[in-house]
Amino acid sequence: MIKVVFFARVREQLGMDELALQAEFADVSSLRAHLAKRNDTWARVFADHNLLVAVNHEMASSATALTSGDEVAFFPPVTGG
Repeated sequence: MIKVVFFARVREQLGMDELALQAEFADVSSLRAHLAKRNDTWARVFADHNLLVAVNHEMASSATALTSGDEVAFFPPVTGG
């Protein structure tokens, strides 16, 4: 199982905080592609190339490998102020 969590604008656009997926994904890129297939809203969110991702609380890239039990977080870029 992979736990996927959403923060800030991503959470608002998708209308949920998290979801658990029983499927196996080789890497973040394959997870993103899977999530984008849910519907048009999800496709728009995951088409954003500025979307940031963390795996197990560490910044990650599309090529980061995933294993069962991982937590993957998606969030927009953060700005200071």
